[in-house]
Amino acid sequence: MAVFLLGLSAACCLGLGFVLQQRAAQRAPLSDFLSFRLLLDLMHMPEWLLGIFFMVSGLVLSALALTKGEVSLVEPLTATSLLFAMALSRRLTGQRLGRQGWSGVLLLAAGVTAFIVAGQPSGGGGHAGPLRHWLLVGIVSGLAVLLVGVAKRLTPSREATVLALAAGLLYGLQDAFTRTTGQLVEDQGIAALVLHWQPYAVAAIGLTGLVLVQSAFETAPLRMSLPALTAAQPLAGIACGVGFLGDQLRVTPGALAWEAAGLAAITIGVVLLGRHPAMPCSQDTSRRVPLKDPEIREAPKAVR
Repeated sequence: MAVFLLGLSAACCLGLGFVLQQRAAQRAPLSDFLSFRLLLDLMHMPEWLLGIFFMVSGLVLSALALTKGEVSLVEPLTATSLLFAMALSRRLTGQRLGRQGWSGVLLLAAGVTAFIVAGQPSGGGGHAGPLRHWLLVGIVSGLAVLLVGVAKRLTPSREATVLALAAGLLYGLQDAFTRTTGQLVEDQGIAALVLHWQPYAVAAIGLTGLVLVQSAFETAPLRMSLPALTAAQPLAGIACGVGFLGDQLRVTPGALAWEAAGLAAITIGVVLLGRHPAMPCSQDTSRRVPLKDPEIREAPKAVR
């Protein structure tokens, strides 16, 4: 019960934080796109700082959940962050849920329930050897780098989706390292954080993911980025949990069918909610230029 409460509380904070961050990021200069300077610009915006407060609170709650439960259990719960993002967006826009909204809510809730009940995630499987561990880390990291490279060749709306997808993969990997970091603290004490690489990996991945997310929020409406981010994170986290952290899922044919159906329902529900009209649109359409020329990217800043 503690894991469920922590996971849902983390999802609530993350969902609220994402909406507030996007509302601020869309006003940032495009000349800082995919640059750490973007974070320095955003730090001057109170709305973004409030969003970061909620996000950090969500990460702390998620870390606590990961120390008490398996990654493959916590990740589907944090996917419900989109429900809380939708609740805040609906209040800000006054838009009703309608058939699409309720369908997304039901699919997301049913998918999370089906995956957890059918899979019955548990630990105790034993950590994988170095080869499989680093192979999975390399695959997830490599996919994220590849997606960032592809994103630079796309139009802004598609670029935002692909960048958010890359950030989601990194956040799933970060959750896996957060789990191992929590285990280090439990086994060796807090002083172990200085002596092992996992805490530094958590910080580096988190900062990189933050730049990708804010760049995605900056270039296109929230509906173009949040579904990809919310869908990719649990998939990557579950893959890492089962792949090298020793998480175990039921593997009977019936259980596997329900687990696959649950993940599919989560993904479809996330997309339906993320595309709902209640999700904020960019208020400055002149910022989203289809050309990829760096000089054109900087034009809005010069005009202002």
